[in-house]
Amino acid sequence: MHPDRLFPADPGTRAIARRLYNSVRALPIISPHGHTDPRWFAEDAPFSDPVSLLLTPDHYVVRMLYSQGLSLEELGVPPQAVPAAAAGRPPLEPRAIWRKLAAHYYLFRGTPTRLWLDWVLSAVFETEAPLTAANADRTFDRIAERLSQPAFRPRALFERFGIEVLATTESPLDDLAHHAAIRASGWKGRVITAYRPDPVVDPETPGFAAQLARLAELTSEDTATWGGYLAAHRKRRAFFAQMGATSTDHGHPTARTADLSAREAESLFERVLRAAGTGAVAAADAEAFRAQMLTEMARMSLDDGLVLQIHPGSWRNHNASLHARFGPNIGGDIPTPTDYVGALRPLLNRFGNERALTIIVFTLDESAYSRELAPLAGHYPALKLGPAWWFHDSPEGLMRFREQTTETAGFYNTVGFNDDTRAFFSIPARHDVARRVDCAYLARLVAEHRLPEDEAGEVARALAYALPKQAYKL
Repeated sequence: MHPDRLFPADPGTRAIARRLYNSVRALPIISPHGHTDPRWFAEDAPFSDPVSLLLTPDHYVVRMLYSQGLSLEELGVPPQAVPAAAAGRPPLEPRAIWRKLAAHYYLFRGTPTRLWLDWVLSAVFETEAPLTAANADRTFDRIAERLSQPAFRPRALFERFGIEVLATTESPLDDLAHHAAIRASGWKGRVITAYRPDPVVDPETPGFAAQLARLAELTSEDTATWGGYLAAHRKRRAFFAQMGATSTDHGHPTARTADLSAREAESLFERVLRAAGTGAVAAADAEAFRAQMLTEMARMSLDDGLVLQIHPGSWRNHNASLHARFGPNIGGDIPTPTDYVGALRPLLNRFGNERALTIIVFTLDESAYSRELAPLAGHYPALKLGPAWWFHDSPEGLMRFREQTTETAGFYNTVGFNDDTRAFFSIPARHDVARRVDCAYLARLVAEHRLPEDEAGEVARALAYALPKQAYKL
């Protein structure tokens, strides 16, 4: 891979970007929000094969191949229920699936996925990149052979990648046994959890009533009452904090918040709970309840210090038939337009001026960067901006984020880079791309005499390391 990839084409500006990048390239990685499996680090078992490592957990890879006509079964993604027509068929061997990826690797030309995968192949496994049909078997064998070595086990790679802290994401109903095992092992790697209460906050979640009952069992609180339900959250948040959590995370469909009176909130909860028992919660009530719970979570964050993350604006499981067969998280989530100015106002009116509170807002709607999010973060002390997330953690998306937010919010109302991935090996690749793009943007400011190079260096180091560590209280 070219050492100057993603840097400006102008030679002078490129040289500035190169100098800035060299000052941050080896800084430790702060990965404050993601979906990697804590079991990997608890058990430290070898990764099984190249496909389960690099293909099936990565929805960027899966969705592109599916869009070009490959079935998920061909890619090694198992359906939740095996169709009768497929009963008795042996599963595809990983090598056969890898060959399919290699034959279709050209589909990723110009995408961030290509940058990430090429980096993993060349920098981690020291094999050929790009992947092709001609080198597919050699590459597969090389990766498989490396994965059998102690140096390629999860903990060793965590240390090799320079990860200082990695946060996973768990439901309030999770017993966090893997996190407990990591702590008991004596390993020094810092893997912490984050509190993701969606299953017991979103009334439209399948099995919502049953999950409230399970929450009651875990906390010995009466979650059939508003007071008991809130007390149960406080107990689970305290348990998560005890296990290392410094943040909560909320993947609501919209950014809507509410500030109801105690009586109004209790009435809404009772209405939602009655309807959940029948599986027919009104959409308006579900949205109102999620909105109120964001404000309740902010109130709790003032008490326990957990950072509040809001990840709205995704139409989850848009492909209904695929969701029915394979379940969530297989690439069928689509961004939607999202309002922030009106939606966040009840929460910000109540808590936005609190300096002790940190609210980090992300978006899948780039049109909101300069119009809504940057002005909000440039005003409210509690509000910070998460950088380009998910569909927009591409070179272009990251650059647009800087271009559209810096003039109003500056750099210091943002929180560095959030890799938000299930694919462990892509974490250092994604951070490398983010650091290169930030240095390219800063180099342009230096070349245009808008920022001295020594100050640009300070900003580059803040974006890569200091700001996420500070924002997430790490």
